[in-house]
Amino acid sequence: MSAGAGGGTGPTASLAHAVEAAVATGVRAGLPEALVRDEAERLAAAVAESTPGASASWLAETHRAGAPTTLFFEAAAAGRRWRSAPTDALTALVLAGGDAAGHAAEYADALGDVAAAAATLGSAGPLAARAAIEAAAAQRGALASDELGTLTLAPPDAPVAFPAPRLDISGVPDVQQILEALRLGSPTGPDGVPAPASPGTTAVPGSPSGTAAPAAVGQGQAAAAAEPAPVPEKTLAELMAELDALIGLGRAKDQVKRQIELLRVEKLRTEAGLTKPTLTRHLVFVGNPGTGKTTVARLLSGLYRAIGLLSKGHLVEVDRSELVAGYLGQTAAKTTAVVSSAVGGVLFIDEAYALTEGGTGPDAYGQEAVNTLVKDMEDHRDDLVVIVAGYPAPMAEFIAANPGLESRFATTITFEDYSDDELRSIFSSMAEKADFLPTPECLTRVAEIVAVQPRTSGFGNARFVRNLLDAAIGRHAWRLKDVAEPTVEQLQELLPEDLVDPAQEDVEDVLALLDPAPDGEPASPGDVADAAEESSDPADPTTRAPEEDA
Repeated sequence: MSAGAGGGTGPTASLAHAVEAAVATGVRAGLPEALVRDEAERLAAAVAESTPGASASWLAETHRAGAPTTLFFEAAAAGRRWRSAPTDALTALVLAGGDAAGHAAEYADALGDVAAAAATLGSAGPLAARAAIEAAAAQRGALASDELGTLTLAPPDAPVAFPAPRLDISGVPDVQQILEALRLGSPTGPDGVPAPASPGTTAVPGSPSGTAAPAAVGQGQAAAAAEPAPVPEKTLAELMAELDALIGLGRAKDQVKRQIELLRVEKLRTEAGLTKPTLTRHLVFVGNPGTGKTTVARLLSGLYRAIGLLSKGHLVEVDRSELVAGYLGQTAAKTTAVVSSAVGGVLFIDEAYALTEGGTGPDAYGQEAVNTLVKDMEDHRDDLVVIVAGYPAPMAEFIAANPGLESRFATTITFEDYSDDELRSIFSSMAEKADFLPTPECLTRVAEIVAVQPRTSGFGNARFVRNLLDAAIGRHAWRLKDVAEPTVEQLQELLPEDLVDPAQEDVEDVLALLDPAPDGEPASPGDVADAAEESSDPADPTTRAPEEDA
């Protein structure tokens, strides 16, 4: 597909050309140039982050050749949410209506072309191809989705239990006001360019687009956890009850319980003077986003403390950006500082495979972090547990990349996607915790919505439901705009129309906007779909049917 073609069939453009086309399209829509460039580059990095060699290609295509590969992974982390949801600027265009909404389709197509181009970076493979297809569908789906990226309709031949929504944009502010209100997920800087995404982040050096990057240890999350708050001394039974109370996760719960019993008995044998088996307490968590990996890791840290294996039982959650420094030689000190902050508890490394992917060969920065991690794990083996998490196939490659990792991570816990009923229950639980009471009809509509979601590798599971609830709360407030003194019941009650607007349009018309291919699958960006079909491996866990393990 040519850049900016929006559904053409020509060859996929280079990333540099696709980004420039997106910038031109965004500027025509009234968006700041730097903002559009930033979004396009982040989206591209997020699509290609699992591809070997993609970091060097991305740096070259974004005119940063020779810069540290950390820039690529930091941009990928900042744009990861756009693989399954529209970008902030696209959201603003759709919401604004009028002339701005007229530019939304063109901008969505341009972002789809960026995703397609990103899939060709490095040693392109099926993971990047699928990510590109999903990202492009998420952008184009915003045009037909009242959830603005959280509601993605199924192919035409899938059963549909409710009409597709139509956006009601009457009375919505203009693009600049919406961008200011959205704040692009973060405070904005001069000329509307986004500032760092959250406290504890800094702008990427040398990045004209203002890509945000987590700050160094001492400013970020790992440093904040260096002196963890005291963990409530819950008993083993109380923590097990909390584990059992989690919705779904049957297989993961069973594996956690077996691990706890194994280590508890090992400790009792050691105390009794019996031979100590060589068991590893470190774990690999595999599964799609939003499947409760962090929640279970936090519970596991308490469980390990309760059976006497850890002294504190706190959780330190990091990713590549908080382990890798900007220069060789600094990474070891940064990684050691993070590990030191986790001693006595659990160090949880999300998207851990990003440490071993980069450039045209081994990533020296990431490899330094891995080597340091292996050494520090050994130094603190009696009072530290490390959990690495991510998608199944990349995690298998990550563990196999270093003999020290392979020998220390012998246990893998699998987190399956939630079922439709489980997602409905999660929505109900989240709503009640927020002091909202969804009606039975509302929960029925939730079940209908989740039933038509394609369960691809990027499906957000509980995150999808959280976005659905957030949108419902916003629509609930709008529904009560003319009620001067609503009752408590009205303030709490969520209705079906809070999930999908009453103004509907024909499902086939909406599906047509998603540009479906003849076989019923979402249209592929450029040649990416062909690459995905030709290189897909039926044995690859990411290609399994939704009801199988993720």
